[in-house]
Amino acid sequence: MIKLTQRALGTKLKIGAAASAVPIGFLTSISSPSMSQETIDVTTLDSDGEYREFIGGFKDGGEVSASGFFNPDDPGQAAVYDALENSTTEDFTIEFPAAMGAKWSFKGVVTAYQTTAELEEAVGFEITIKVSGKPVLEITPTP
Repeated sequence: MIKLTQRALGTKLKIGAAASAVPIGFLTSISSPSMSQETIDVTTLDSDGEYREFIGGFKDGGEVSASGFFNPDDPGQAAVYDALENSTTEDFTIEFPAAMGAKWSFKGVVTAYQTTAELEEAVGFEITIKVSGKPVLEITPTP
């Protein structure tokens, strides 16, 4: 049975193919893909009730954002920076705590990489990943 309420502690964002995926370290926040769907207006002069009619169009996997503390020695942060510099499409996984039995898998292009330095704050790190194709939510029931 899947536990419905879990702490986010232990959630990981990884970059790379499953067997060699590298966790992006020192994160404090990870968003899921922000999926949306376009609509196509199919209203005709014969449409009932003076209301527009629509059908579904293309879907968009949206973006994933993550933030945390900057660490130049972290292999995951370095891999994300390299993906941005090389304009590559990479495999990404968001793994929720094991008790939830859920994870997102998607391909994406790193579109933003930022470090921040503010008075009385730790040096920050923020990334944005544009999802390419269909993100997949896998749910595995746990005993």
